[in-house]
Amino acid sequence: MLRLLFILPTIVLSTVVSARTIVVGKDQPVTSIRKAIELAGNNDTIVVKPGMYKEGNLVINRTIVLLGENFPVIDGEKKYEIFTISGSGITIKGFQIQNSGQSALNDYASIKVIDSKNIVIENNRVINSYFGIHFSNSSFITIKNNTITGMPTTEQNTGNGIHLWKCNNALIDNNRATGHRDGIYFEFVTESTIQHNRSEKNIRYGLHFMFSNNDRYLKNTFSDNGAGVAVMYSHNVKMEGNRFEKNWGPSSYGILLKDIRDSHIQNNTFFKNSVGIHMEGSSRIDASKNMFKENGWAIKVQASCDDNNFYQNNFFGNTFDIATNGTMVLNKFYNNYWDKYEGYDRNKDGVGDVPYHPVSMYSMIVEQNPNALILLRSFIVSLFDKAEKAIPSLTPENLTDDKPMIKPNKL
Repeated sequence: MLRLLFILPTIVLSTVVSARTIVVGKDQPVTSIRKAIELAGNNDTIVVKPGMYKEGNLVINRTIVLLGENFPVIDGEKKYEIFTISGSGITIKGFQIQNSGQSALNDYASIKVIDSKNIVIENNRVINSYFGIHFSNSSFITIKNNTITGMPTTEQNTGNGIHLWKCNNALIDNNRATGHRDGIYFEFVTESTIQHNRSEKNIRYGLHFMFSNNDRYLKNTFSDNGAGVAVMYSHNVKMEGNRFEKNWGPSSYGILLKDIRDSHIQNNTFFKNSVGIHMEGSSRIDASKNMFKENGWAIKVQASCDDNNFYQNNFFGNTFDIATNGTMVLNKFYNNYWDKYEGYDRNKDGVGDVPYHPVSMYSMIVEQNPNALILLRSFIVSLFDKAEKAIPSLTPENLTDDKPMIKPNKL
């Protein structure tokens, strides 16, 4: 046992001593990043001085830290995948990585990581990327403080900003992704967090999220994307403190929920979207303390949704508050604030004494015949809605908020 105590510190010391720092630069003994990678052993650090480096595809398959000093430029000349990584304990930090190649067959990326773990991609500028940062079959990932700008052409010929496939335990934190097909893409990704990111002006989705369970995304902004955000075929997803704004168009949403269950949507803001939340085939979702402001439709809940709870939300200035395509009511609305509510509160408890019907007759007509939108703001439509409130006939009679709030909820 005593001998073992002497041996262990020796092993640790020898590992520390063997780790080296290799400096790359025009005036250094090593002028090539490729050469430095070839010279490096496990646990070595490569520091790259400022300059322009055009070295084709750089492959890293050992445990190294690659640090850029004042953002050296690594240029793929629009021909190559720039970094291809496979291994563990690898860090890439502080580079401007630009002009990756394009290939619909090979999914070229500025940084591609395959079959890896404990990878850190931090504080990089990724410019004119096809795929920006692409991970597959990897775990314990950190992608942080990167700016990722694509070269958008068409949806079919543009890759994703941050792309994860079959990964787990990922942290996507404080990145900005713009000009891609999808800003952030998750497929078969579990136990992961997307937080403090800004994904905007992407061709399709700011976030595209499929078959990914036990994840959460927190305090992100998804703005001015082609179709907004899509979260599909997943369960146990926590969505809190995000901002969905200006996702506007004929097929755009703040967020599309399709076949989602056992999830939470809380403290989010939906501002100026065609549809704030569009739900299909979703169940057991709690949507609470969200702000819906100046959307076309605040929420569309299809008849395929059930056992969802909408409570303590605020609705301001939406053209339509709630829309549905069925008459059966399988979801609950309560304690929401509706700016269109015209009821009263005689006992001054802050809750309206008259239930609120958030589905207007006109919204039901538009759901069945979209061309009827041409009559929006017309006098005849307001007459129909007044008559429907008095004697409901087309709208779901039981879709009501029985306890509407007189004043906005504190969010």
